[in-house]
Amino acid sequence: MSDDPGLASWLQLTLTPGLGAAAIRGLLAQFGLPENIFAAPREQLQRVAGPAVAALLRGEETAAAVQHALRWLEAPRHAVVTLADAGYPRLLLEIADPPPLLYAVGRLELLGRSALAIVGSRNATAQGIRNAQQFAHAFSATGLTIVSGLAMGIDAAAHAGGLAGEGSTIAVLGTGVDVTYPRQNAALASRIAETGLLLSEFPLGTAGAAHHFPRRNRLISGLAQGCLVVEAAIASGSLITARAAAEQGREVFAIPGSIHSPLSKGCHALIKQGAKLVESAEDVLAELTSFRRTGFASTHASTPVPAAEDPLLAHMGFDPVDIDSLCARSGLTAERVSADLLRLELGGRVAALPGGMYQRLN
Repeated sequence: MSDDPGLASWLQLTLTPGLGAAAIRGLLAQFGLPENIFAAPREQLQRVAGPAVAALLRGEETAAAVQHALRWLEAPRHAVVTLADAGYPRLLLEIADPPPLLYAVGRLELLGRSALAIVGSRNATAQGIRNAQQFAHAFSATGLTIVSGLAMGIDAAAHAGGLAGEGSTIAVLGTGVDVTYPRQNAALASRIAETGLLLSEFPLGTAGAAHHFPRRNRLISGLAQGCLVVEAAIASGSLITARAAAEQGREVFAIPGSIHSPLSKGCHALIKQGAKLVESAEDVLAELTSFRRTGFASTHASTPVPAAEDPLLAHMGFDPVDIDSLCARSGLTAERVSADLLRLELGGRVAALPGGMYQRLN
């Protein structure tokens, strides 16, 4: 829990309906702590913030929400971190619009560690998911905390990789910290609450809404020293996070992919705009000059030792390919190619893609 004795005032201020984060920061700049705001005469509030804001602050609608939050804070591992707390993330103080208050479940000490954001497509390829998890594990093994958004696909894989190392992971939510979204990640969210950290600026009980997630993305990048995009289409929300990272002065990294894959186009666009091309974990670590790694062993997270070459793999390359093309390249019958593809897919060396396409994984 926050060590601020005026926590109820912080909750009342941030839970006041109609009072946005910018207005809250303005009031704090004028009055200092929230209890000073609520103790100020109405005339002074009106003079500083205007009649509308003064009326909002005198409303009684927040009492039940404040009491609910205080009861929630009684549970183990539940906490609120305010701008006045020593444990408020230092990097968030550097962004243009730091949240006045954060709800948290889990290990608060992770907020003080060096971190890397890893984001990407919800509809990731098998190779993208593998890359996200392996890179995240490699970074976490050095002591970097992995920050992502608990979405399906790349985010979930990044969290899983982060949990496997000493750096662990922070999931920044676009809902209240007590709401799991998407539901498919409920088990992952529980693991993060136990050995990582769930974090949200939204009040308890807040459901997912489309406009919450772009706002959430600035915190994912803001908490980290850099942002790695694993897979992203041109219209991906991951590019919003990457742009926020660039605006915040963070390093931006991207993993390239096939020129034929829509999920590579966002990463390629970032690289054209100046993001650093990443082929190994070392490419990222070399740029994070203020980070002192602890236990890093292998710097080629995405390059496992290859198994013996299969005859069909030699004809596949690493771009998506259909069965007819493989028949033409290899001289094999469609039946033989189909059988070999099934065998390779079951062995984790080939992924079946939409539209009858296949892609080599290693």
